[in-house]
Amino acid sequence: MNRNIRAALQAASALAAIVATAPAQAQEATTEERDSIIVTAQQFNQTTVVRGGSVGILGDKPASDVPFNVRSYNEALILNQQPDSLGEVLENDPTIRTTLGFGIAGEVFVIRGFELASDDVGFEGLYGITPRQLVAPELFSSVQVINGASAFLNGAAPGGSGIGGSVNLVAKKAERMLSRATVGYTSDAHFSGAFDIARRFGANDEWGLRINGSARRGDIAIDDEFHSSYVLGGTLDYDSGPLRMALNVNYQRLRQSNWRPKVGINTFIPRVPEADANYSQPWSLIKTRDIFGAFSIEYDLAENALLYARVGARDGREDQVTSSITVLDPVTGASTGSASYVPRTDNNESATAGLRVKLVGAGISHEVNLGGQISWQVNRNAYDFSTPFPTNLYDTPTVALPPSNFAGGDLDDPFPIGRTRVASVFASDTIGFWDDRVLITGGLRLQQIKTKSFSYSDGSLQNAYQKDAVTPVVGMVVKPAQGLSFYANRIEGLAPGSTASASVADALGNDIPVSNAGEVLPPTKSVQYEVGGKLSFGRFNAGIAVFQIDRPSAFYRVDASNPSFAEYGNFGEQRNRGLELTVDGEPTEGLRIIAGLSLIDAELRRTAGGVDEGNDAPGVPEVLANANVEWDLPFLRQLTVTGRVVYTGEQAANRANTLTLEDWTRFDLGLRYVALVANRPLTLRFNVDNVANKRYWASAFSSFGTQLLQGTPRTFKASASIDF
Repeated sequence: MNRNIRAALQAASALAAIVATAPAQAQEATTEERDSIIVTAQQFNQTTVVRGGSVGILGDKPASDVPFNVRSYNEALILNQQPDSLGEVLENDPTIRTTLGFGIAGEVFVIRGFELASDDVGFEGLYGITPRQLVAPELFSSVQVINGASAFLNGAAPGGSGIGGSVNLVAKKAERMLSRATVGYTSDAHFSGAFDIARRFGANDEWGLRINGSARRGDIAIDDEFHSSYVLGGTLDYDSGPLRMALNVNYQRLRQSNWRPKVGINTFIPRVPEADANYSQPWSLIKTRDIFGAFSIEYDLAENALLYARVGARDGREDQVTSSITVLDPVTGASTGSASYVPRTDNNESATAGLRVKLVGAGISHEVNLGGQISWQVNRNAYDFSTPFPTNLYDTPTVALPPSNFAGGDLDDPFPIGRTRVASVFASDTIGFWDDRVLITGGLRLQQIKTKSFSYSDGSLQNAYQKDAVTPVVGMVVKPAQGLSFYANRIEGLAPGSTASASVADALGNDIPVSNAGEVLPPTKSVQYEVGGKLSFGRFNAGIAVFQIDRPSAFYRVDASNPSFAEYGNFGEQRNRGLELTVDGEPTEGLRIIAGLSLIDAELRRTAGGVDEGNDAPGVPEVLANANVEWDLPFLRQLTVTGRVVYTGEQAANRANTLTLEDWTRFDLGLRYVALVANRPLTLRFNVDNVANKRYWASAFSSFGTQLLQGTPRTFKASASIDF
């Protein structure tokens, strides 16, 4: 860690040297001009939350006009905090925690106690377009969050997640003239450079072009873990008269080697290793390459009528060698490890189109939405699993890549293993009374989910599935006073049904035949009820939400009509109830906050044989709390002090609730300084995440077995951006 501190101090010294030259180089500007440049730069650097954003088919709306909890994190936050992934952006949200998927480095976001897989993160309102495992945040101007089920608003997520909330990424556009260069450093030895250029041109600035890119490479704070990232994105947009168009294209290439995996456990919680410990293997590697983008067009048929369409596509490739670990002895750390090689390619397309019309008459308004949406996804993959090998959580030996144990598919040229098509048509009407002080929304979306799965041995069709479902929404907003609104909603989530196997093992390990073997269950519908309120006055916002989400769960039980067989069905349920409090804004000039609290009671209900009945769902903390603070020092207006505290309460680590993770708190600190170099604003940043270098198990959430994710160690970050 001393090496980290020395490198951070060296980077800070280099930035300080630049600052020292600033006064001499800025003498040509008057004091008033310098103050104006600094104030303007500080404004663009402010980390803020926008209450509102894209609310699916309802379009871009302020939060006060929709019966949902919606907010957006701006690109200044991404630039200031220098996140390595989308999960580090969402660490700022008091209702979200991040973990990893099973056997991959792909992030999973836990919202209201349910998972949102990285596969199901939206891009410009479309599914399947965002890179599958990890997303480089530098490409986006906004990260939008909607809490709660959203099968009506966004359609069913093809991966079947997103029951507790959704995330949508918005591409950067040329909203203002911009020329920016940035260099950065992250401990242990991770260096970066980036550029961001935006121009508007044409007789009336109707054309806009924004191009941005970044390169990051080097070891991060986890011992010997290497990350590299190369991204390039561009958006060409046209905005004139009734017609608006935008074309966005992005390239992303990521590499992570010796990446620290989750830790499998059985009947105990092991002692947490050193904060920067790495129990992976040098041969573990994930390489991803994605080309993705979207084209959108809008046309105003009249002042009150909008016709729109959007199409997107992604071509992605993954080469991944994993190193997993399962602890056998909690005292010595003796463990068993395994390896797997999983090549994969994805070819996805998505499209949506619709008509939005607003009518007003007799003191009543109607905003009608009609349209359709469709997505196609093709997954080509193969696998090669190794023989197990001995390892240790606390003193990890380096071993050679173990030999293959069993494999499937074509490792050199993977063929399709799964094809998914999700199509829907929708209609809604938002009725407004008393100058839209009361808004009532009702809508229906008819959805069809079609999937095909193919054999790993020869690519032949194994299972096919086509089911329809209707997902309704009912919501109300009441605005009794300026800046104050109350809301309520009932909305559903939708996920593809699972398939019954031919047999299932009983408690003694005996195979029991399944009476409905091969049956594909209908799509599962979760139901959410929510009430809340929102307050906005000046530059300060607050919100409260109370919710309940019931999600069906499938399991095997004895077939009552034929006791020698088991039957498979959606017999169980998980009920999550909670309270969310969020605040953000600038309560006093120069002091900005993003904070909140989330309380969740996640209960297992109607479990198989009554086992675990009423227990807490594993991996769902009872309490989440965040507080981000920025303070522009009144006696030195160029300097901003930043701080963040993240608290996560206790969480069950298994369904039996015999294992529990302790609560944990993490503190982050930082500084931001704006200087002038040749009359150009230079922004210097220095952040320390996990100041105390606290070691902790961050999450027990897992869709397969019991696995723990360790929190990140103390990390130094420094960057300098100049606008010219």
